[in-house]
Amino acid sequence: MPHLKKLALGSTAILSLALTSCTAMGGGNIPSASTPITQSEAQMGAEAHPQLLAEFGGAMTGPQAQYVEQVGKNIAVQSGLGNAQSDFTVTLLNSSVNNAFAIPGGYVYTTRQLVALMNNEAELAGVLGHEVGHVAARHSQRRQAAAQQNSLLGAAGAILSGILLGDSSIGQQVSQGLLQGSQLLTLRFSRDQELQADDLGIQYLHRAGYDPRAMATVLQSLASQNALDASLAGRGDATVPEWASTHPDPASRVQSALQRASATAGAGGVTNRDTFLTRIDGLVYGDDPAQGIIDGRQFIHPVFRLSFTAPQGFYMVNGTSAVSINGQSGQAQLSTGPYNGNLEAYVRSVFQALGGQQQTLAPAALQRTTVNGIPAAYGTARVNSGNGQVDVVVFAYEFSNSQAFHFATISQSGRSGTFTPMFNSMRRITQAEASQVVPRRLEVVTVRSGDTVSGLANRMAYDDAKEQRFRVLNGLGSSDQLQAGQKVKIVVRGS
Repeated sequence: MPHLKKLALGSTAILSLALTSCTAMGGGNIPSASTPITQSEAQMGAEAHPQLLAEFGGAMTGPQAQYVEQVGKNIAVQSGLGNAQSDFTVTLLNSSVNNAFAIPGGYVYTTRQLVALMNNEAELAGVLGHEVGHVAARHSQRRQAAAQQNSLLGAAGAILSGILLGDSSIGQQVSQGLLQGSQLLTLRFSRDQELQADDLGIQYLHRAGYDPRAMATVLQSLASQNALDASLAGRGDATVPEWASTHPDPASRVQSALQRASATAGAGGVTNRDTFLTRIDGLVYGDDPAQGIIDGRQFIHPVFRLSFTAPQGFYMVNGTSAVSINGQSGQAQLSTGPYNGNLEAYVRSVFQALGGQQQTLAPAALQRTTVNGIPAAYGTARVNSGNGQVDVVVFAYEFSNSQAFHFATISQSGRSGTFTPMFNSMRRITQAEASQVVPRRLEVVTVRSGDTVSGLANRMAYDDAKEQRFRVLNGLGSSDQLQAGQKVKIVVRGS
């Protein structure tokens, strides 16, 4: 959720070019040299850059961002897209989603959450090199032409509409309106394209003097994080729907990357582990309180002073423009928009935005109510789709004369009641509650003699799965132990 930022209803970062985005960093001939950045690509990138910053939490500043920029430019120049580091713009994004991407024009991005998962500088260079590889091979242009789409959101919307809503145009319009979270703003690359980008990234690592095996180790960490996330979400019988997985499972590519690295001439190289860990010490981990935080099934926003609880069996993802609530029986998002004091008009405008310009979507009736002292209004529209009828519900709350928030949900016909407990859980939080919300941060510690995995894991700022989280965060297998003098990461509560 945004920090004190009003969003246009149904707004998204609909770009005129396709992102080369990877939440899980698939083989085709590898080009020996890349065609340099063209003037048209540079212009497209420059126009998209501000939109991406707004959608993905903004650019971070300071020593950590400068370090990521330095490593990113060093690896990007190995691609041949540009002859100088000044040809590239490398950005560390303030996002709690594991993601990295690049766009034509020399713009390269990674989120702080993905950086926190890495364990050395070579892994950081490998991730960014993989994304630059997509650009060098012009994968986005190929996928864009194949889909005959210039809209990144259109590709994501088609995925959801095919699963939940069938192929009806109204279903796709509704699903596009709901898919506003940055975690879904990606294109689905083919497995061959992913493998080619892996191979290019490995080549760039070797040219820059890094250990090319870092591509495999970071892929393994991503696979372990995916498995942990699925396990934690599965406590409520929820699993990540297939449409939410935008790229092939990284676990399936670890061995391929290892084999490719081993075949690389002079496969040695540096990892710069200690330097990397020292430079990322103190990095914000997980949600930024300024954008709201997820704590189990509860979402709390200390700036907007609100909180709600997701239904049992659902998991949440906090994007910069919306909070997504996902489960096997439906999807929902919490967002906000311009509000003039008329709650009924607000609800109708949300329905209109969800329907889009080509379809009319309106509730059968509107009802007023009060939820925990907050004025509210809601309505339901039943939509015919290729997979049968679905219910679209908009439930809005008036927090002030100039501020409203709303849930928009999609579920199979007759099952919208799944979200009723969530609708009724919305409440204002006190200033005391808000002041207790502090960010989690990475703390890099040096292992002392006698330290154990379980002992250090107990310092993790979580109530559950402490050892599993610690092992995944540090790239440790289930039987790996610690050695005195080794640097490791823990997650602590900080100011």
